[in-house]
Amino acid sequence: MIAFSQSRFLEMMRRVVPVDEATVSLLAGQLEECRFRKKEMILRGDAFCRYAWFIEKGLIRHFWLEDGKEIVTSFTIEGGLVFSMDELYYGLPSQEYAQAAEPVEAWRIALPALENLFCNNLQLCNWGRVIHQNEYRRLHRSHKERLTLPAESRYKMFREQFPEISSRASLGDIASYLGMDPATLSRIRAL
Repeated sequence: MIAFSQSRFLEMMRRVVPVDEATVSLLAGQLEECRFRKKEMILRGDAFCRYAWFIEKGLIRHFWLEDGKEIVTSFTIEGGLVFSMDELYYGLPSQEYAQAAEPVEAWRIALPALENLFCNNLQLCNWGRVIHQNEYRRLHRSHKERLTLPAESRYKMFREQFPEISSRASLGDIASYLGMDPATLSRIRAL
């Protein structure tokens, strides 16, 4: 893996908010490299994970388990962040699972260290705020689309919003995310 100072994640971070070299050094001093094999679990529901991961390379799928069925809630690719909001903000075990859908290279930080950085570094605090407001907007838009748009339009919007994910994620995961069965999505793709 390359040095954090030259990483894709840092490049994305700097597109969100300005981050100076002192802040980069502060963050880099708390990180360790890690890798996940395809299908390896990163987060487990009803468990504490104790870390957040800055994704350098790969695709992660997030899902809930309801009556033994996986319901895909989101995806994370290069430049994204994976952690349990329940754990970081509420001290509760994760309610969501995260699994590598491809081999993943990431930078890992302990959640208490990340919390400390958010509390003591304005640039990282602002970055965290912007990431969360963007995620809230994505979730709000996704919820509205699932409730109001026909299946064909949902898939079209997904491809426009997430072109990389639409070409890398499995048909079943995309169908689950869009709230339809794989046969419906297969039919839509064939049109």
